[in-house]
Amino acid sequence: MVDSCRGSNRRTRREALTFLSLLAGAACVPRSLSDETPLLPPTPPGLRSVYDWEMLFLGNWDDEHRMSFLPMSTSLDSAQFYTLAYGIDGNTAMYRATGKVQYLDRALLYVTHLVNSARDSWSLPDSQFKDTYRGWASENPDTPGQEVALNESYCWRYVSRLLRVIRETPALYEGKYRGQYHRLLEFSEKDIFEKWYVRGANSYVYRANTHMASHWAAIAMNLHLITPDANRRAWYLEVFNNINRSLPNVDSSLRAQVVTSPVNAGAAFWNDRWGSHSRPGQDVAHGNGVVGFIIEARDAGMEWTDDDVRALTVTLDSVIWPAADQYAQYVDGSGEGDGWFNDGFMKLGRYDAELQHRLDFHPVGNNTQFFGNAALNVRLLSEAAAR
Repeated sequence: MVDSCRGSNRRTRREALTFLSLLAGAACVPRSLSDETPLLPPTPPGLRSVYDWEMLFLGNWDDEHRMSFLPMSTSLDSAQFYTLAYGIDGNTAMYRATGKVQYLDRALLYVTHLVNSARDSWSLPDSQFKDTYRGWASENPDTPGQEVALNESYCWRYVSRLLRVIRETPALYEGKYRGQYHRLLEFSEKDIFEKWYVRGANSYVYRANTHMASHWAAIAMNLHLITPDANRRAWYLEVFNNINRSLPNVDSSLRAQVVTSPVNAGAAFWNDRWGSHSRPGQDVAHGNGVVGFIIEARDAGMEWTDDDVRALTVTLDSVIWPAADQYAQYVDGSGEGDGWFNDGFMKLGRYDAELQHRLDFHPVGNNTQFFGNAALNVRLLSEAAAR
């Protein structure tokens, strides 16, 4: 079975990003937006404010919803969940930045559609599993009718992060979202994590490269932090630790892969192939997934540290993006990349105001995922400055 980030899945992502970027200039009058985003500390000098980013976000919000993310969420095609992940992430980030539930509700709408559309594996005509777990078939030409772990894990790292937001926010969890939260959590635990682990952990969870394994590390981490089941909590932590420290099927781990850069002693470098440290290393496009996971793990106080994110910040700021309109294809600074940082690298702006200032003028990937995460970066920078 074809199940990798390369090939047609990569083409799907790039085609979708091109489409969404074209929407960046779409005019839209913001609705239900107050003159100021409430209860925020002052924005660090020289940066766009959360409110500024929210205005840009709303300029695309309805168009992306209507033309892209809503149809994807009801498509029954797991290949489309790959790009839908960006809509879930962008809306979750904007909720975290503003506290406005209209963004949370939209992310939940997409996830609810996914769960409602899941079917028993045995009822999917061309499924290769035919078991009692629920899921979806892919309509990608490379995997026609099959159930594809990558499509689901790529999306569910953000679904599980959304669930964490609800569980860790008392006003949400103790209010009207509690029932919906528990239904989505049950599905995530059984019909995402358990399903693919039982079907073959060494094939579908402990993946063949760094970026695909990082998706499962993120899902395991998020579920570990919110599940009420002690046995499952231990299971998720074991998987998280295995991916980070000691993979059971290869002699490596994410920790073993990330080393000092051969071109800058202050930067990080890694190869996506387990056990290899050869240049040019991980490509930036897929490296976003690794970086996004490390950021979330650092913020959760699990495994990854301030030193790790500082090294990654140098990697982006000096090696991958040494000058405006100059982007590397690989993490050693070589090749010509496209500057798409939305899914990981740009989130480093939450730790570094100077990097965030560069992102204020970054022309690539200007869609709701970019705007939502830029707003969250500023919110976190503002909170840190106010402490």
